[in-house]
Amino acid sequence: MKLKMMYSFLNSDLTIIEESLEETVQAESPLLNQASLHLLKAGGKRIRPVFVLLAGKFGDYDIDRIKNVAVSLELIHMASLVHDDVVDDAELRRGKRTIKAKWDNRIAMYTGDYIFARALELMTKVEKPFAHQILANTLVELCIGEIEQIKDKYNYEQNIRTYLRRIKRKTAILIAVSCQLGAIAADVEEEIHKKLYRFGYYVGMSYQIIDDVLDFTSTEKQLGKPAGDDLHQGNITLPVLLAMKDNKIREKITQVQETTNREEIEKIIVLIKQSGAIEQSLRISDQYLHKALKILNELPQNRAKKTLSDIAKIIGKRKF
Repeated sequence: MKLKMMYSFLNSDLTIIEESLEETVQAESPLLNQASLHLLKAGGKRIRPVFVLLAGKFGDYDIDRIKNVAVSLELIHMASLVHDDVVDDAELRRGKRTIKAKWDNRIAMYTGDYIFARALELMTKVEKPFAHQILANTLVELCIGEIEQIKDKYNYEQNIRTYLRRIKRKTAILIAVSCQLGAIAADVEEEIHKKLYRFGYYVGMSYQIIDDVLDFTSTEKQLGKPAGDDLHQGNITLPVLLAMKDNKIREKITQVQETTNREEIEKIIVLIKQSGAIEQSLRISDQYLHKALKILNELPQNRAKKTLSDIAKIIGKRKF
């Protein structure tokens, strides 16, 4: 079953969120408006809003309240992508030109900042101080994650613990908070929203590890960017760290720099695939996935719980 079919019962609410996203990114500046809409129209799984809505189903579900959380978190995710593309000098995202490629770095940074600001403005409609504290802490962690990724570019001496801490900050924490804030907006009791946070964290870790595996196992058409692009950009991911345990492969990988040609990257991709690092990475992803499902078993039984379980399983097994 396709991912979107699993939560098709949310379609009417997701339409409201999509409309709200488009309305929220509107700007008086024609250029800023055009750039923001360019990113929005590039699409995306909208997985964070889906988690917000499903978490809200454990409490007093009111789409008019919960949509503000869902839209805000998706905007924060979008803004972080715009900034990522500047840092990584990325030309493509989801198979389409990035804002920095279509315009320039300055326009991209202003657009990302604008989308961030609109997200925070929207969250003021959520009249729960605790929710704002959680979001503020999350933004701090996201920024630290961004800085660490820049600092660790082409750093082949980093360890797996450093990588796991980075993907927690870059990816897992926003998925975790999507689950938690969706529940808080629906007045869910503390024990449940904390469990939903942990579920989201484990799913987010699994999700990012799979993403990092797919960078080596998928095609350029599936990825919307060249295979092995993370490594080429200096982002050292789990498959690379595991493959470098073989000294011969390590010698090849540590020579990769921005100027390395595609032919050499292709050869290294083959070596990583042959090393067993892909299979090891998938096993680690599975460990996080099993932890997520274990936490889910402790939550009250409802349709949302079954859907969260189905989504977690398909995320952990996706091929692209």
